Amino acid sequence: MRFLLSAFLLCCLILPKAALSQQDTPARAAIVMDLNSGAILLEKDPDLPLPPASMSKLMTLNMVFEALQAGRIALDDKFRTSARAASMGGSKMFIRDGELVSVEDLLKGVVIQSGNDAAVALAEAMLGTEEAFAQRMNERAPEIGLTASTFANSTGWPHPDQKMSVRDLATLSARLVTEFPEYYQMFEETEFTWDGITQPNRNPLLDLGIGADGLKTGHTEEAGYGLAASAKRGDRRIVVVVTGLDSAAQRKQETERLITWAFRAFEAKALYTAGQEIAEVPVWIGGEVSVPIAPARDITLLVPAGTLADTKLTVTHRSPATAPIASGDKLGLLTIEARGMPPVTVPLIATQDVAEGGILERMQAAAHLLLSGVLPAGDG
Repeated sequence: MRFLLSAFLLCCLILPKAALSQQDTPARAAIVMDLNSGAILLEKDPDLPLPPASMSKLMTLNMVFEALQAGRIALDDKFRTSARAASMGGSKMFIRDGELVSVEDLLKGVVIQSGNDAAVALAEAMLGTEEAFAQRMNERAPEIGLTASTFANSTGWPHPDQKMSVRDLATLSARLVTEFPEYYQMFEETEFTWDGITQPNRNPLLDLGIGADGLKTGHTEEAGYGLAASAKRGDRRIVVVVTGLDSAAQRKQETERLITWAFRAFEAKALYTAGQEIAEVPVWIGGEVSVPIAPARDITLLVPAGTLADTKLTVTHRSPATAPIASGDKLGLLTIEARGMPPVTVPLIATQDVAEGGILERMQAAAHLLLSGVLPAGDG
């Protein structure tokens, strides 16, 4: 197992890795992610494809949420359910063959009740057959960053080709949180009633007061007990995925422990927002004497609790930079040095265009050279 900590340039995947400490877990595989910074706080066999059980329903939900967001379907659309969907075993919403059920109700049947029947009904409504839906999931998975996932069905029912890594499940969980906030709120509903049958949400963390608000449990004999969970406290959000545990009680205890540890053992600080000016770089023979530089993305620093004050920030850049300069040109670096972690460098870019100077600027530059003998910095 590796314990990873990093400063992270959001969306740019600058994620240096260093074995800094050990945090044990009895899970077969596990990952803990700080969603704001992108830092991976703990990982154990994160890229090993394993049976995901019902946690793979998160991919089914992703496909439906995408269709809703694109306007291809609507929450109040109703679909007639098939005998195949109604006959599914395991956890069920208890739909009946041939009845009309809305997309919203089917979604709640999957999210809250983990209904295999609801998942198959959604797959058939989307693409006609569950097999066609699974194929589309396989096509879509790499497009959204899943690298170790294959799907044979919409439910997570045991199948040799139904595999996911905990890293993929964490990536998918983060996507559902950030890309579909209007639908993500379903995950924290505590119960759902269909056809007179009320079932509680299967997520065991919702009533623990730890900020948990999603996502999905999973269990089969082959997979063991698993959970993809997310919790939010203040401005921070943590995603935890565990699988291969021995019991529902152990699953609840371990995910609660890892979430609590992730919030207490680390502190985060937003350093800069995208486009926030950090420094000015002198310009050689340009229409402006200097150009501001800034990070292209938000920068959030995550460090062990109590070490934030020791962080050192250093800006380096060409001086001067040669015109013409285009907005977005890389002109400098921000180096972040925090206790117990390797230095991280973040590119700094020009925030505006600077045209090449005219005859007056060239004469002034020539005079400067004659007086100082200092040559401008090159582009190398």
